[in-house]
Amino acid sequence: MEVYLDNSATTRCSREAAAVMASVLTTDYGNPSSMHRMGMAAENRMRRAAEQIAGTLRCQEKELVFTSGGTESNNLAICGAAEANRRRGRHLITSAVEHPSVLRTMERLSEQGFEVTYLPVNRFGEISVEELKEAVRPDTILVSLMQMNNEIGALCPTEEAASAVKSVNPDTLFHVDAIQSYGKMRIFPGRMGIDLLSVSGHKFHGPKGAGFLYVRDRTKLKPLLCGGGQQRGVRSGTENVPAIAGLGAAAAAAWDGLEDKVGHMFALREHFIETVTEIAGVSVNGRRDRQCAPHIVSVSAEGVRAEVLLHALEERGVYVSAGSACSSNRPAVSATLSAIGLPRTLLDSTVRVSFCADNTREEIDYALGVFAELIPMLQKYKRH
Repeated sequence: MEVYLDNSATTRCSREAAAVMASVLTTDYGNPSSMHRMGMAAENRMRRAAEQIAGTLRCQEKELVFTSGGTESNNLAICGAAEANRRRGRHLITSAVEHPSVLRTMERLSEQGFEVTYLPVNRFGEISVEELKEAVRPDTILVSLMQMNNEIGALCPTEEAASAVKSVNPDTLFHVDAIQSYGKMRIFPGRMGIDLLSVSGHKFHGPKGAGFLYVRDRTKLKPLLCGGGQQRGVRSGTENVPAIAGLGAAAAAAWDGLEDKVGHMFALREHFIETVTEIAGVSVNGRRDRQCAPHIVSVSAEGVRAEVLLHALEERGVYVSAGSACSSNRPAVSATLSAIGLPRTLLDSTVRVSFCADNTREEIDYALGVFAELIPMLQKYKRH
C-alpha cells in the first residue's frame, strides 16, 4: 500500500482542475491580451476563475491578482506594500514562525532600511494578540502573519489580530499568509479586517505554479514586475491561463462540502495522534484539540533522525516530510520548532504528517502500523 501523507507540501491535482486545464491548453489557448476571439476566450477563462475564487472569499473579482504561487504572493504583498507606503513609515511586524518566503523577505527589507519586529510564540506556536497590539506604532505600515502554521498547525486569531492592529493604527496594512488555511476553513477578508491575503493552488488540489493575492480595494502596492501592465498593472506578464483556470476549479471544488471534509481530516488527525503517541519516545508538537489545523501533525521520535525515519517510511510506501518541503529538500533546523522551545535532542527527530480529505482510515492505520514497527527498531541504533 502507498499512503501519501505530505499534503502540506503539495496535494494531488483534482480531477476538476486537471480537466479544465487540459481543455484550456488544447482549446482556449489564446493570449488573454489579444483582441481576437481566441484571446477573448482565454480572458473569459480567467474571469470565470476569478468569479469562482471571489465567491469563496465573498470579495470583488477586481480584488484578486493571479500569481505563480505562495512565494510570489507573499513577496508582492510585503515588498509591494512596504515600497508603496514607505513615506508613512518603515516599521514592519511579523512572527518568529513564518514561512521562509516571509522571513527572508523581511530580512531583505531590513537591509534596505526597514525595521522589523518579530513576535515570539508560546509552546503551541501561537502569538499573543496583546503583544501584537503593543508592538504597533504610528510608523507601522504592515503586519504580516501566517493564519495556519505549515509545520505544527498553529492558528493565528486572525480577526482579533486585525482588530487589535487597526485599533492602534487604522492605516497599518494587515497581510495574512493563508497558504495552508485556504481550503481548510472559511475566510472572509472584508469582514475580518484583512487587507492582503496570499494563497497557493497546489495546497488545495490545484496546479503547482499558480496562486493569487487578495488585495483589498484601494490598497496601494508597488509592482514587483515591470512589463505590459497586465492585471491592472499590479502583476505584468502573460497570464498562465491553464493554471489559473485550474486554480478556479480547485477552489470551487474545495468549498463543496468543506465542513464535512474538515471534520473527516480532524477525525483522522485525532486517531493518528492517539495511536502514534502510544509508541515509546514519541511525542506530538502543538495542540491536540481542534484549535489548530485539521490536517497537520508534527511528530517527534526520540533517538531517531528525521531523515532516517522519512526514508524508512518511504521504503514501506508511507510519505511524510522532515520539516517544510517549501524551504529546501535538505532538512535543516526548523525556526518554528526552535521558537516553540522544542528540546535540542528533538529538533532533528521530527517529521510532519499531513492529511487531505481523500485519505482513508485504512491508510492511516497502515501508516500507524509502519510507524509502530520502525521507530522502536531505529531507536536501537540511536547515537550515544
